[in-house]
Amino acid sequence: MERVSVDAVDSRMGSADVKRSLSKALDTSDLAVNYYELAPGETFGLGYHRHPDQEELFYVQTGTATFETEDGDVAVGPDEAIRFAPGEWQLGRNAGDERVVALALGAPKDESETELVRRCDPCGERTEQRVELADDRDALLTLCASCGEETGRFT
Repeated sequence: MERVSVDAVDSRMGSADVKRSLSKALDTSDLAVNYYELAPGETFGLGYHRHPDQEELFYVQTGTATFETEDGDVAVGPDEAIRFAPGEWQLGRNAGDERVVALALGAPKDESETELVRRCDPCGERTEQRVELADDRDALLTLCASCGEETGRFT
């Protein structure tokens, strides 16, 4: 048995104000578990993405998360959950004024490479992205795979 207080786990760099990897702290072998707190305007991911081999479930504790999907936007409120099958495109965000607190669970834990797209202004559309650590190691960067332009910086 493993046990951990969410507050005892360090927050990681990313698109959310708070992202804590509970799976690392609990040493899970088959399940990825992340705790999130999103301020207004923040997102769960670095861009519109899909996990080809991993299903993902989000449970919203407080606030309302709005998920962009291939079928349109879906609002998920307190004590509601949403599941994405392997390969489904999605991006959850806090489109409201109230902080969102949520858990994200993914299985299997060791998924294949996440496919990610973001808007690239020079290319004029959403393009495939790669994620790199900034040279000074203080941020994650999203870079257009077509032209190399930086499309996002996340601390």
